[in-house]
Amino acid sequence: GGSMKRRAGEREKELKKKKLLEELGGNRLPYMTPANADFHQLWKTKYSKLVFRKSDTVPEELHQMVQKGFLTLREHDCFFQDLVRIKGKDFLTPVSRILIGNPGCTYKYLNTRLFTVPWPTEGYDIKYCSPQIHDACKALIRLNDYLHIEAVKALQGQNWFETKEIKDTTVIDREQSFATSLTEQGSVSKDQSGVCVPEEDSLSLKNRTSYNLTLLNYMDPLQMLYLKQEPYFGMGNMAVSWHHDENLVERSAVAVYSYSCEDSALEESNDQELRGRDPAVWHVGLKVAWDIETPGLALPLHHGDCYLMLDDLNMTHQHCVLAGLSPRFSSTHRVADCSRGTLEYIFGQCELALQNLQTDSDSMALSLKSLEAAVVKQAEEIHNEVEFEWLRQFWFQGKRYLKCTDWWLKPMAKLEEFWRKMEIMTSLVLSEIRKQQEIEEQRGETISCFLLVLKERQKLRKEWTVR
Repeated sequence: GGSMKRRAGEREKELKKKKLLEELGGNRLPYMTPANADFHQLWKTKYSKLVFRKSDTVPEELHQMVQKGFLTLREHDCFFQDLVRIKGKDFLTPVSRILIGNPGCTYKYLNTRLFTVPWPTEGYDIKYCSPQIHDACKALIRLNDYLHIEAVKALQGQNWFETKEIKDTTVIDREQSFATSLTEQGSVSKDQSGVCVPEEDSLSLKNRTSYNLTLLNYMDPLQMLYLKQEPYFGMGNMAVSWHHDENLVERSAVAVYSYSCEDSALEESNDQELRGRDPAVWHVGLKVAWDIETPGLALPLHHGDCYLMLDDLNMTHQHCVLAGLSPRFSSTHRVADCSRGTLEYIFGQCELALQNLQTDSDSMALSLKSLEAAVVKQAEEIHNEVEFEWLRQFWFQGKRYLKCTDWWLKPMAKLEEFWRKMEIMTSLVLSEIRKQQEIEEQRGETISCFLLVLKERQKLRKEWTVR
């Protein structure tokens, strides 16, 4: 049911996109940069949940730690292009990535599951390949803590404004806070002493801003043979196409730290057209999803700038990354929905499946406790989940994680052992249903459920073999 809904949603999006491009008829939608007179007005009316922090508002010590960490990871060849699957076809991402975060967490996008290089976490024994990689991961958890606090402040500031507006039944003029958006953005959140947030709201704020991982990106545009052109507004070369971030806790904030390795030879152009963005400078592009009335935004990103996408902005809007000319790193901090994406979860699933396996105390022979259709189906579905969502996803990416740490090898060995036991369980089911001892009706129901899962397993194994 879920996969059918997703496919229907994807078809609907494709039709909308096709219609949108047809309506454009070769024309371009308007978009604005800070050079446009109406830029701030557009931002505060249509993009108010985008918060910007200029680099000079971030502590210099943090800049130095994080930027050194980026360069260390690049020197150790820790950035990798991902092979993602879109509409049944595999593509290499133009951007190279690495996932760093809470131990045992994963993040899935475009049918590819990434496994965190764990950042230093109390209570975990994490051995890094070098002290420099340890320091890089430590710098990123420091940045994570900083951006968490900034996101809480920004959300508190917005909540305070919204409460005030309702209470006073007047629209507060946010022009002053908006004028500071490109220099300090969110000066309202500098002193939050006057903000009173109810306890349940505080819990919600914490849940929606407690980043559990960061997806690091790196790209050198001059090394790319081809980059897609932005199709709707004519914004130029795209490093990342229009999208919503996937697999996040609902209404959670996304925080991005950007570091362009700007070269003096690649300075901003002064003769750019008023409405166009400077192609030498990296930008984040935003648009209201499936809307041809509202102009888009192209916001320049310089050395050490940050931006936050608050509340439901990631759902109501789409964003893209527009390539400049210099190499660029970014650290994109997320509250990933890990309900089905942690080691704790998958180990729990394995234990649930293996409850149906028993060992004879005398002969040590293995047998199944139950052949009920629901019990067999549950165990075989978990079998598929372990194989295709974890083991194949991990080893498909080769030994990339060993560039940083061997932390994942032990849990993967444990998962493989669980998988072997589940293979035995599958054989036992096959053996038992060949016998004629069960009631025919119960046997038929078990066979039917069992075959459905086996067919899915066979199909997926063929797909993975081709990949």
